Amino acid sequence: MFRRTFWFTAGAAAGVWATTKVNRKLRQLTPESLAAQAANKAIDAGHRLKEFALDVRDGMAQREAELGEVLGLNANPDPELPPQRRIAAIGGEQSGSNKQIKYIDNTTYTYNRNEDH
Repeated sequence: MFRRTFWFTAGAAAGVWATTKVNRKLRQLTPESLAAQAANKAIDAGHRLKEFALDVRDGMAQREAELGEVLGLNANPDPELPPQRRIAAIGGEQSGSNKQIKYIDNTTYTYNRNEDH
């Protein structure tokens, strides 16, 4: 008698467990749930792409500064020479200043543009 009760209880428990697992999986496969999962993955991919783009811009600015140093573009010019056209056109700076222009500072984009959610 005890054996039958044990196996009946074990079978009922297994049935309840299997039913809840199946219902949970069916809820995950509804069109609304699939659309929400796809939207979340698209948002995550967009964030990763944006982070990558910002890293690339920082790397470009750093490399540009390194090349400017190596090529002597950032050195103080001879006071008898006219100011560099690039610096004068971008910032209207005097020839005596040695301020480096960073690429990301000159952009008009913000980090959170185009995010409606």
